[in-house]
Amino acid sequence: MARVLRGGVAVIDPVLLFGLALAAGAPLALSPLATALGAALAAAALRRRAGRAALAAAGVALVVSGLRARALLDGADAAYDGALALLHPPARCEVACAVVGSPVVVGAAQQRSAAAPGVDDEPPASRIDVELSGGTCGGRALPGPLRARLYGAPVDLARGDRLEVTVDLAPIHLFRNEGLRDGSAAIARSGIVASGTIVEARRTSEGRAIDVRAAVDRARAFVRGRIEATFHPDAVALGRALVLGETDLAPEDQEAFRESGLAHLLAVSGTHLVLAVAGFAAALRAILVRVGPIAARWDAGRITAALCVPAAWLYADFAGGGGSAMRAAAMLSCAMGARLLGLRPVGVRCFALSLAGAAAVDPLVAWDLSFGLSAAATAGLLWLQRPLAALLVPGEKERGDGGAEGGSSPRELARKVLAPLATTLAAMFGCTPLLLLNGETFPLLGVAANVVAAPIGELAALPFCLAHAVLSWAPPVERGCALVGSGALLAVRAVARASADTGVVLRLPEPSPAQLAALAAAIAIAWAAERRGRRLAALAAGAAAWLLLEGVATRAGAPRGVLRVNVLDVGQGDAILIDLPEGGAMLVDAGGFVGSPVDTGARVLRPLLRSRRRARLDVVVLSHPHPDHFGGLPATVEGVEVGELWDTGQGEAEGAGPVYRKLLSDLRARGVPIVRPASLCGRPRVLSGATIEVLAPCPELHPDRGANDNSFVVRITYGARSALLVGDAEHEAEDALVARYGAALRADLLKVGHHGSRTSTGAALLAAVDPSIAAVSCGVRNRFGHPSPEVLSRLSAHGVAIARTDRGGALTWETDGERVLWSRPGEPPHPAPGSRGRGAAAGHAPENGGP
Repeated sequence: MARVLRGGVAVIDPVLLFGLALAAGAPLALSPLATALGAALAAAALRRRAGRAALAAAGVALVVSGLRARALLDGADAAYDGALALLHPPARCEVACAVVGSPVVVGAAQQRSAAAPGVDDEPPASRIDVELSGGTCGGRALPGPLRARLYGAPVDLARGDRLEVTVDLAPIHLFRNEGLRDGSAAIARSGIVASGTIVEARRTSEGRAIDVRAAVDRARAFVRGRIEATFHPDAVALGRALVLGETDLAPEDQEAFRESGLAHLLAVSGTHLVLAVAGFAAALRAILVRVGPIAARWDAGRITAALCVPAAWLYADFAGGGGSAMRAAAMLSCAMGARLLGLRPVGVRCFALSLAGAAAVDPLVAWDLSFGLSAAATAGLLWLQRPLAALLVPGEKERGDGGAEGGSSPRELARKVLAPLATTLAAMFGCTPLLLLNGETFPLLGVAANVVAAPIGELAALPFCLAHAVLSWAPPVERGCALVGSGALLAVRAVARASADTGVVLRLPEPSPAQLAALAAAIAIAWAAERRGRRLAALAAGAAAWLLLEGVATRAGAPRGVLRVNVLDVGQGDAILIDLPEGGAMLVDAGGFVGSPVDTGARVLRPLLRSRRRARLDVVVLSHPHPDHFGGLPATVEGVEVGELWDTGQGEAEGAGPVYRKLLSDLRARGVPIVRPASLCGRPRVLSGATIEVLAPCPELHPDRGANDNSFVVRITYGARSALLVGDAEHEAEDALVARYGAALRADLLKVGHHGSRTSTGAALLAAVDPSIAAVSCGVRNRFGHPSPEVLSRLSAHGVAIARTDRGGALTWETDGERVLWSRPGEPPHPAPGSRGRGAAAGHAPENGGP
């Protein structure tokens, strides 16, 4: 990180400072205040170690990169809005397209996760990224190029191929909720705004014969076929992940590798690329030095270095083109370029250039998890491995002084055991913040699991799997490599499963942007300090700031003195998180997709609770037993304390399927009370400072009504303000509510019934409730026409501001009992309409809600 100048002052490498500033463009665009403050503190700490010119250049780089990232995000939002306008509702398209991304074979589960609704189980098929141009969608002409991810494609395609396809296409779902990662960054980086399932496809032309990308894709297809033909069946998915970057593991294996901290062993990481290219370099050099004319006239090492640069990039592309592999290819190219020029490669400088180059090409590269983990692990190895080795390995500082002991001495044996541990710890320490940012558990046994599994993965699985990829011309040797590679992969999987089965993980909250900025500033201050005592003080101050900011985040996640209703974006379903005035929480439904592996509990609710530091839900309400309301509940309540579950009981009476039954069974086993309408109706209760009234189905279920009209209808009041949540109640239930309660139904916020279906939100209910804001929970991929134009027209005519989750994401509605604020993700809160029935406040006209 530093070089020593006159006077013994360590100075930060200006290229590294510049690269870090460029890479910080994405955080600046996504969290400007925290990033700017952290950068200012770091610059103040480094002013004596960097010089004014280097700091000024870094500051300009940070601002320019942040502006570029912001422009990309704004462009992504505009592109997504265009896809919404074209593909609402989802449409059948007959279009021409060009393949722009390497085909990836995925299983049926992965196909359904992003494909259009209603896809049946199918054998694994190819997933391709395409650019659509020309044709029609739903009878409307495609207005311009549109990028989409298509499932069910032929497996023999390659980049550059052109197709004519019939495809059921829909916008991708971003699940836009305050506190969760912004999905616009993925669109900005890939351009993909829609996805769907191919109904029919015809290839009209192949990519050019000299197109390297097409050649790489056909090589990938060939190697994939050989893996499937020769590997042990249980190791095929593991082999494809390791060699091709195709993550298609069984769910239980995905969970095991994640919880054990061994996921990197199956990812195409920078280490894998270095090992692969190093093997290529060693073999090539061994050949060149034996060719007399070449060895006599040229430096075989320089020739090898020159050929290793394109080899690194080709291998990175062959292995899936992930951020980790591409960053490693850049770093390796720097090292080989130095060797080619007769210079000594400097690891820090090559690392810095890899950061700067990646961020210059893509200012949002820091958003890429694989790139971030690769960079963080490399940083840990560069700056932490030696100090940790000196701390852990006896006599490590004295090695090389001529007094080394024999290879069989106890000290030497300890060194052999502890040196790999120091390396593993250094990489893990570097990755810890990102691991916490992208996963709710931290593997306490991860170090031990890595010490056992890493040698198997890197010394057996990787070399034999890579050798297998080029040995199809020698079938017996190929089969031998497949046998050894499969065995090594299954051994790594066994370690992952054993480690995960112990359950020894640490559940930690997601770091806030402010905490990450404080950590970066503390590291900069500690590095700049000239004395060890000051460095320790800086790190202690950073830890104190982290804890202080943790308290701020906890307070923000459970505000006091306000009622906050969060109508969440979970697609075509309902999920409402309610923050109660005295710090409690209530959850009404959790969304869910029938037949889809996209679990709204795991994808939206659990990460949201984690980011808000919510470990308890005082009440969970299942409005009625339909999958788009309870499908996400099992994952949501896993690991969360639940006070009680309110359930109408209709699911048990009529049978709502195994997911519903298991949910109730698991909660009962945990001692959670299941409360029915008979115990709730007519008994308003004060829960954590808010008054909760159950208005229907009262006094008990109506046996002649369906589940929608037996939905829980809940009114929540704080001070003079209230919210009415009606589940999927339709006209029959609405008429009964109006007849029974009349004007007592009044509420400031109405959660519109049945996702805005024309069978709900009748004129009589609307007149009785007289809301100022209406929330419509519906998804961009729904084929039901929700919300109905009739409902939107009635709401607009009544002067009600409309917030649709398929347009702008979640709604946050908050009141202190008098004033009301509302906001959408990425927006500051603004005043809601002040008086019922009078429309939006000045300057905030209601949305027309039109499709």
